[in-house]
Amino acid sequence: MLYLFLAFSFLLGLMVGSFLNVVIYRLPRGEGIVWGRSRCPACGETLRWYDLIPLLSYIWLRGRCRYCSGPISWRYPLVELLSGLLVLAVAYRFGPSFVALKYYFLLACLLVASFTDLEHYLIPNRLVLVMLVLSLPLGLLARDVDFRSALLGAGVTGGFLSFLALISPLGGGDVKLSAVVGLYLGWPWTFLGMFLGCFLAGVVGLILMALGIKRRKDFIPLGPFLALGFFLSLFYGKEIWAWYLRYLGF
Repeated sequence: MLYLFLAFSFLLGLMVGSFLNVVIYRLPRGEGIVWGRSRCPACGETLRWYDLIPLLSYIWLRGRCRYCSGPISWRYPLVELLSGLLVLAVAYRFGPSFVALKYYFLLACLLVASFTDLEHYLIPNRLVLVMLVLSLPLGLLARDVDFRSALLGAGVTGGFLSFLALISPLGGGDVKLSAVVGLYLGWPWTFLGMFLGCFLAGVVGLILMALGIKRRKDFIPLGPFLALGFFLSLFYGKEIWAWYLRYLGF
């Protein structure tokens, strides 16, 4: 029974991932998300349902548009696969529950934020606003983070990044996103995720500069690293914190 549930969860995640691709493409361009058929970005041809089967259509078409043979971005199958894996991870960890629903919604939004930041150096305000509006009902349904912890996670993390934004080229979208994530993860896990994300961004930045790919003043999108940090904090935060305390000798 467990395997059937996990298999269904993975397939559901693949289908939701197809919708997330629509959000990633349209949201930064100010286009409507709910209405409108999917079209090829190259030739504008309306795509049929069999062109939109998660993963399988990309493989069957060999990464090319059926109508103009233009290349299909690698982002589409990658987002679908990541979405499926995220649903699988949440379903395995939390089971069929409102807690799982809450955290998959959070991770799906972080997935969207990561790819819009990678492609456009932008975390859309509309995405953050939707996360903010739904944080209360999802929190009330899940009941795994108390109100005080949620406010503390949002306030401390958002405040700390706001201070960093005054002395570094940190984007406002990163600050707003992290503050809203605090309403989902609470204290101290949001702050831990933010710290892990900034640390990973710093390490990758140093590696890219050492390889000559980036220069010191070049901008590196922080969104994907924050998303990874929040993911690690959600699933492994207690283990990471326990390891850190042992490292300090406590």
